[in-house]
Amino acid sequence: MSRFLLASVLLLAAETAAAQTTPAPTPRAAGRVSVTGRVVDQATQQPLPGATLLFPDLKQSTATDADGRFRFEQLPRGRFLVQIRSLGYGTVVRTVDTGSATALDFALSPAVTELGQVVVTGVSASTELRRSPVPTTVIDKEELSQHASTNVIDAIARTPGVSQITTGAAISKPVIRGLSSNRVITLNNGAKQEGQQWGDEHGIEIDEYSIDRAEVIKGPGSLLYGSDGMAGVVNFVAPDPVDNGRVIGSVAANYQTNNRLQGYSLMNAGNLGGFNWLVRGSGKVAGDYRNRYDGRVYNSGFRELNGSGYVGLNKSWGYSHLTFSTFNQQLGLIEGVRDSATGRFVQEAAVGDDAVSRRLVDPSAFRGYGLDVPRQQINHLRLGTDNNFILGQSRLTVNVGWQQNLRREFGDVLAADDPSLYFQLRTLDYAARYFLPELRGWNTTVGVSGMAQENQNLGAEFLIPAYRLFDGGVFGVTKRTFGRLDVSGGLRYDQRRLTADALWLDGREQPVPAGTPGAEPKFAAFQNTYRNWSGSLGGAFSLTDDLVLKANVARGFRAPNIAELGSNGVHEGTTRFEIGDPALRAETSLQSDLGLSLNTEHVTFSVDAFDNRIQHFIFPRRIRNAAGGDSTQISPEDGEEYRVFVYGQSPANLYGGEVTVDLHPHPLDWLHFENSFSMVRSQRRTDEGRQWLPFTPADRLQSELRVNLRQVPGLNRVGNVYARAGLEHNFAQRRIFGAFDTETPTAAYTLVNLGAGTDLTNGKGRTLASVLVAVNNVFDVAYQNHLSRLKYTDANNVTGRVGVFNPGRNVSVKLLVPLSFN
Repeated sequence: MSRFLLASVLLLAAETAAAQTTPAPTPRAAGRVSVTGRVVDQATQQPLPGATLLFPDLKQSTATDADGRFRFEQLPRGRFLVQIRSLGYGTVVRTVDTGSATALDFALSPAVTELGQVVVTGVSASTELRRSPVPTTVIDKEELSQHASTNVIDAIARTPGVSQITTGAAISKPVIRGLSSNRVITLNNGAKQEGQQWGDEHGIEIDEYSIDRAEVIKGPGSLLYGSDGMAGVVNFVAPDPVDNGRVIGSVAANYQTNNRLQGYSLMNAGNLGGFNWLVRGSGKVAGDYRNRYDGRVYNSGFRELNGSGYVGLNKSWGYSHLTFSTFNQQLGLIEGVRDSATGRFVQEAAVGDDAVSRRLVDPSAFRGYGLDVPRQQINHLRLGTDNNFILGQSRLTVNVGWQQNLRREFGDVLAADDPSLYFQLRTLDYAARYFLPELRGWNTTVGVSGMAQENQNLGAEFLIPAYRLFDGGVFGVTKRTFGRLDVSGGLRYDQRRLTADALWLDGREQPVPAGTPGAEPKFAAFQNTYRNWSGSLGGAFSLTDDLVLKANVARGFRAPNIAELGSNGVHEGTTRFEIGDPALRAETSLQSDLGLSLNTEHVTFSVDAFDNRIQHFIFPRRIRNAAGGDSTQISPEDGEEYRVFVYGQSPANLYGGEVTVDLHPHPLDWLHFENSFSMVRSQRRTDEGRQWLPFTPADRLQSELRVNLRQVPGLNRVGNVYARAGLEHNFAQRRIFGAFDTETPTAAYTLVNLGAGTDLTNGKGRTLASVLVAVNNVFDVAYQNHLSRLKYTDANNVTGRVGVFNPGRNVSVKLLVPLSFN
């Protein structure tokens, strides 16, 4: 704690010194103001009706009228970031003084890909992307909608530096630069999403239809969220608020041919005199997916029924919203067991009341949407408050949320509706941030955040102990512009306490009081406390108006999760008996980032390199027996014998980067040729030397040729036509953790993807519907992604192939219908 206090004193001293060397500004009177202005085409100076202006930190938006004019009523007085957008034009971002009596006029140019005109909201305050030294990528709504995806992580996994660990079509976990699980923080509209992140077969409980855009912060540069953010943060952002006086809606439908996925979503939102609301309901149902080698993959279907929204007030004093989301999913768990004679999938079936047999899956079972055992059921409910109070020249945000995550696993065909595993996780999370008045150009935020959490075992089997967790942290971040140099940095101090309960089982594997005759301990009780600090310091220097150089150094930490500390059993899909170690230390990391971006009329280019050095990296290692062979343990649940692994620690080093190039030659602004290359190298340093870390994504090259046309000559009822052709090449991954049969090499593969779409309009140019078609894996290539857990399912003795392959060709058709009720 003393180191944090010392650093805080030094930071405040630096600000004080800056204040003493810079003349003080004239104080402005507090109060509420109206802001007016106009938006025009830069080349023609003609007005742009329907352009959207948004103050992200105030959640206030409006649109221009037929003459391109706009008006905000009763905005708070101060300096805020405003974003101006119009279809077919490049976005403009400005910091404006709402207290100035001068009208705000903006001129927009025809759209090209402009890295500098993107706003990031998952940091202390809304920030223009080109001015942030922390490596960040924003995936907008257009990019999300133009590709076929089966879940919210699948929708962002094409981003350079981002990939996914998958277990079929429904389960995806984000991977940022080679790190995943509890090393990645997932945010649902700025609030931490807390599920069972420790499990590889546990996905993210967020509705894909509820997302307007996604922000990916790479590395531990975000100090707002505490432990678990060593790899980075993924923030899924809801749609912007509706203009005052508007009531709108939308209908969305999606059909995908590979697994016969049907998806639907209904939305209604409005803003009447500052009273805001948004409500959305959506659902999905998917059958078994197929590929060229496996045919239909048995028990790979899923179904979802979700809801989300908010209700609240937006006034001159700020805003206050009550938010909710509910995610409900059932999905099959793919075992991949084959018949040795025919190579066909087999399933377990009940014979009478107490016997189980295996039989070939009947072909009719692939035609419907039914789910077999084993399967999972996930129910995630979140209720919260989102508050932003304007206090003169300062601002205070307060967010409190309650979450309940229920995860059931059904694995016994003799009792198909009784959960074998049943976790109940309840979390109360909180965050408060105080934005100080601007002081001599310094913009500083201080705050606290943390959570209280309890996890209970309600099923018949036990993989981890029941536990309670409490953590909290304090932080301070600041930024300032010195001419062409933007500097930002901050510090954070956290404390986390985790208390695990003891569990004793009798001969029938039933919980009994400690010390019961004949009972044995399954889990020992322990209590661990972790304290550590994080920090970040970086700058973005504009060498020219088009060329920006960025550098950042960040320190992060992660407390061990409950599985690493307390496991004692066979974890689903790992084929090994895992034992946790309560004596594990917290991981700490030091990551250096260096980036260069160029944004010109013809070319957009960026290169980002990173080096991440981790101390006390946690990993599972094998136990040897006295004879030098594998130590084994018989699982009481299924009577099978498994090799024993325990969690250990050693230093690790990950390094690599991403390169992106977008060619958009003027005057052919409608033509884009986008290319990206991503690579990660990850090594663990041991007494025996260096070893590759498991589950490191393969190098990836992506290219896409895209055409965007605002209007097509001779076609007055269509607009915003696009067509794209993409190539994705995943290189062979031979840098594997081969010890103990943990990983196997993965062959290279190349996928070709196509897409096209358009808006259908009426005679007045109003969009009636949008139709989007995407084709993934056009040539139906049979492949296995290196991060697919289905690689390690059973072998097919007929073909000699091991594991289940990824989905084959998939055609996706989307229909989006916007609605306006006034």
